[in-house]
Amino acid sequence: MSKKNGNEALSRRAFLASAATIGAGAMAAPALAQSALDTLINAPRRGNWDDQFDAKAASRTATAVVSNTPILGPQSVASAQQAIMQYQQIAAAGGWPEVNPGDQRLQLGVSSPAVQVLRQRLAITGDLPREAGMSNAFDSYVDGAVKRFQARHGLPSDGVLGEFTLKAMNIPADVRLQQLNTNLVRLQTFPEDLGRRHLMVNIPAAYVEAVEDGSVATRHTAVVGRLSRPTHLVNSKIYEVILNPYWTAPRSIVEKDIMPLMRKDPTYLEKNAIRLIDGKGNEVSPETIDWNGEAPNLQFRQDPGKINAMASTKINFYNKNGEYMHDTPQQGLFNKLMRFESSGCVRVQNVRDLSTWLLRETPGWSRQQMEQVIASGVNTPIKLATEVPVYFVYISAWGMPDGIVQFRDDIYQMDGNAELALDTTAGMEQPVQ
Repeated sequence: MSKKNGNEALSRRAFLASAATIGAGAMAAPALAQSALDTLINAPRRGNWDDQFDAKAASRTATAVVSNTPILGPQSVASAQQAIMQYQQIAAAGGWPEVNPGDQRLQLGVSSPAVQVLRQRLAITGDLPREAGMSNAFDSYVDGAVKRFQARHGLPSDGVLGEFTLKAMNIPADVRLQQLNTNLVRLQTFPEDLGRRHLMVNIPAAYVEAVEDGSVATRHTAVVGRLSRPTHLVNSKIYEVILNPYWTAPRSIVEKDIMPLMRKDPTYLEKNAIRLIDGKGNEVSPETIDWNGEAPNLQFRQDPGKINAMASTKINFYNKNGEYMHDTPQQGLFNKLMRFESSGCVRVQNVRDLSTWLLRETPGWSRQQMEQVIASGVNTPIKLATEVPVYFVYISAWGMPDGIVQFRDDIYQMDGNAELALDTTAGMEQPVQ
């Protein structure tokens, strides 16, 4: 038996043994989950606002959820199994109560009976500490717990129960358990050794992890493909970084986007520094094209520059779909609640930091050298001295070795339950008024 197969067998045996223990003690499981809640309910009530604000609560906010442990790695399957056991206990105990604030806006400083239900909900998943006690007060403990919950679900950590925070909070425990089980199967398809240096793009989380020696070296917010034009799953290698890239519009974008825009505004190509190039490399005048007909069999190529669709950088990897990673002039997109805006390619925030990491083992390409080339505006392809493995994955629920469990919107509706697609693609979250 190989070491890898031995580890897999041991991991699965450990999981099955743990599952058997849970099955044998099914009657005890509700008592275990209920015990934690009882401790919270029976804790001393915090009656005065002076007692309801504690600096320690800040340690349980969004920052506590951040980890340098990558989603994919030797610990991934075991961490997912640990999360599954936790949610099996919660589901067996009856799950959690539904939080229904009505038209009231729940946030720091509010006192409402709905807050007591909120406290119970947050306590069951470990977001609210037991010492917080039970009351109607939305104090600093609850504020920190809501922010922690939001961070675990990829939502803006503002401490306010807006539309999507409530949607995520009220998904039943058994549905979350199903989601974890679905993603465990996905995690089991990856080898433990993904490469000493590798990149992972998690599509539902819309972010990029650059991993080195088993730790996240740099993490980047991303914009990935929308449901109608999804980003594809990929197991490939990054071979090139292009500074000041030309952008060539894919045929689909020419047909669906550029042609209609040219019908409305014949100067659109000129305004956006897009040139028409024929098969011999000659430039063709836009005035010679019938924009009300079919898309011409020409290359639509945008010059390098600040308005270029890829801005300063393009990162190429082998794939049959013509997808790549790149910079963008539309930096505001990274501030959106859910970042599913592209036609399949992946826009990367702070892409120059990522390029610096990718090129670190390619001689002659320091950050300073890169910046000088970008400032020159000259198109410059750079081959990596050593190609870097890259994995585009669809992991919408995962655990961490520290017990933190993360969930994301099932944007591509691949998890088998409509409740998991929260429809968080419409922009910024709106709080309840």
